[in-house]
Amino acid sequence: MGMVSQRVFDGGCHVLGVIPKALVPLEISGETVGEVRIVSDMHERKAEMARESDAFIALPGGYGTMEEVLEMITWSQLGIHKKPVGLLNVDGYYNNLLALFDNGVKEGFIKPIARDIVLSASNALELLTKMEQYKPEHDHVAPHESWQMEQLGNYPNQ
Repeated sequence: MGMVSQRVFDGGCHVLGVIPKALVPLEISGETVGEVRIVSDMHERKAEMARESDAFIALPGGYGTMEEVLEMITWSQLGIHKKPVGLLNVDGYYNNLLALFDNGVKEGFIKPIARDIVLSASNALELLTKMEQYKPEHDHVAPHESWQMEQLGNYPNQ
């Protein structure tokens, strides 16, 4: 993420890193890029990222990346946010996860329209194009307005 952050920052964009206090000594070893916000725990980290984000993109990563992107998918399904969620599927990294989602549809655990929450592409330009065109069409479990949005930020009406 350091390399991505540096390139974004060098391109003149705002970079915000959100990190739990317990991970600071493990994850920050030198100069930081952009703004770093230290929070109390992982739950606060995800809520802060959700407040500050216009969209969510998961690059290939480990358990933490997958847990975070799955939570954003779930929040979309629940109606907590209406933001696009994308997987940058470099070299087919997420093929098996996408197949698992497709199997969830086939087995009746995921509604076909909810499967459309997850966008994916093998390159950044294609993924960003899909995300810019995204319009949430799935039925939310609860109306967006019914969630306590002060906890997760004020999202624009979409």
